[in-house]
Amino acid sequence: MFVLNYILNMGSSVVMPIIITVLGLILGQKFSKAFRSGLTIGIGFIGINLVIGLMGDFVSPAAQAMVERFDLNLSVVDVGWPVSSTIAFATQIVPFVFIVCFLLNIIMLATNMTKTLNIDIWNYWHFILTGSLVQFATGSMIAGIIASGITFILIMKMADYSAPIVQEYFGLPGVSLPHTETVSWAPLMMILDKLYDKIPGFKKINLDGENIQKKFGIFGEPIVLGLILGAGIGILAGYEVNAVVTLAVNMSAVMFILPRMVRILMEGLMPLSEDAKKFMAKKFPGKEVNIGMDAAIATGSPMVISASLIMIPITLLLAFILPGNKLLPLVDLATLPFFMIWPVVASKGNLFRALVSGTIMMIAILYIGTDLAPTATAIAEATHFAFPEGASAVSSLDIGAHLVPYIIYKIGEFLSMLF
Repeated sequence: MFVLNYILNMGSSVVMPIIITVLGLILGQKFSKAFRSGLTIGIGFIGINLVIGLMGDFVSPAAQAMVERFDLNLSVVDVGWPVSSTIAFATQIVPFVFIVCFLLNIIMLATNMTKTLNIDIWNYWHFILTGSLVQFATGSMIAGIIASGITFILIMKMADYSAPIVQEYFGLPGVSLPHTETVSWAPLMMILDKLYDKIPGFKKINLDGENIQKKFGIFGEPIVLGLILGAGIGILAGYEVNAVVTLAVNMSAVMFILPRMVRILMEGLMPLSEDAKKFMAKKFPGKEVNIGMDAAIATGSPMVISASLIMIPITLLLAFILPGNKLLPLVDLATLPFFMIWPVVASKGNLFRALVSGTIMMIAILYIGTDLAPTATAIAEATHFAFPEGASAVSSLDIGAHLVPYIIYKIGEFLSMLF
């Protein structure tokens, strides 16, 4: 337990290079090639995290300014995804879930129940989160471990189902995204997109990247679009001109740099993906295997970033007007690129549809985050989580985005009341 936590506490930028290097050696790569791939992927994750962090550094204060300007009085503070991981690691099921999920992946691959080899070990905490919530609700460690295993199986199946779409849209051959707070929404987003085709007039509205650039010229280019969206957020926040310009330029930088960071990550991933295919073709003829990765590799899409920036004021407006919502979005507004992956992909890059679907998704996320606030607060207090000054209740948009864990948790809660 101590060794596992020690390694995981180093973060994905350290954990993933270790995993990639070891996996590369298993696949028959020379140490130099495996090590270079692992290190390159680690550098890519560092770059992505830096850019997302840059976005958070500017977006969070702007969101706080909007909250104060429009007097959004909400009692549950969004403290970001760390509260979700705190809940995940708050119980003693951590090592058991790692073992169970690893064995499940091997069994599922061997029996053709999945095509995904999930190497995103860092994000196994997503599956642990389900177990922690269910253990909290039922008082049973066994129930928590079983819930984690069920979550793993469901997410792997969703990753398999969505892999061809991910590979085509993002140009990521041999990759799937078993990332719980993103792929959980894939089925709903695809169903919504099919419904839009049946609404008169909806089908004719197409705001994809190519159309936007054709219609608006230089103003449709990602870096200029980031500039415009950043300026809009600054104006809504009531910033002075110099602060508006600063925010605008930094959002433009996010639009420009993030796709390049993803390319660095892919430079390290592609040799591994190719050698994994060769290894499986040799050892298991006819078996197709995808490499399961963190959804961070999909956040560099200009349409994903554009949709995310537009969703910032929409999310804050929703938080204010939705009856019964108590969650004040703050820290996790910087993680909107993760949440907006499937609204964008399901709509095939149609910004209009992505924003409609994203709005529906954010309504659900706010309500789930609100519903989980008492549990999140209780576990956070028990684990001495650092509460923001003046906050009496905490939750996050991230915990609200864990749709599959939430559903399993509610089932566990209901069954515990019956028995």
